[in-house]
Amino acid sequence: MKTVSLILSCLLAILCSALPLVGSADDKAELIKLARSAGPAAISDKATIVYQGEVLVEGSNGWTCGPEVMPGDKSPHCSDKTWMELMKAAGEKSEFSPKTIGISYMLAGDGVGVSNTDPYHHDPVNAEDYVREGPHIMLVVPREMLQGITDNPGQGGPYVMWKDTPYAHIMVPITGD
Repeated sequence: MKTVSLILSCLLAILCSALPLVGSADDKAELIKLARSAGPAAISDKATIVYQGEVLVEGSNGWTCGPEVMPGDKSPHCSDKTWMELMKAAGEKSEFSPKTIGISYMLAGDGVGVSNTDPYHHDPVNAEDYVREGPHIMLVVPREMLQGITDNPGQGGPYVMWKDTPYAHIMVPITGD
């Protein structure tokens, strides 16, 4: 029995040593750098940096930046309080109705892209309405303020994403790419 236990312990040690060090200082520094790339330095340098629920840097300006919007999407963002409330509601699939304007910077652009109509599309890259935006700003506003804004990203200029959901917001592309 001791032999089996020793062998299992050795195998576990070998396997663990082959895994990358998650949470190392270098990994955290890269995550922080990626998160800060999403917004202007005047905001991101003083923002709280969060990665998968873990606070990496405690900020002082009320903004939150992260190296991803959804796990693995490589889409860094810097978001204000209202936008973070939208993200929380979307993550919980709960209702959301903004009372104030919310702002989120994504100056590094989308990493993967999403469906323009369905935040929960099972295969967004292959969705008929797939969109992958370059550098942009997102605005969440009370629903009545969305009137008259197209939901067609191909039309050029600002457009509404996720129009028929509680998470509708205005996408404002920064470049013409």
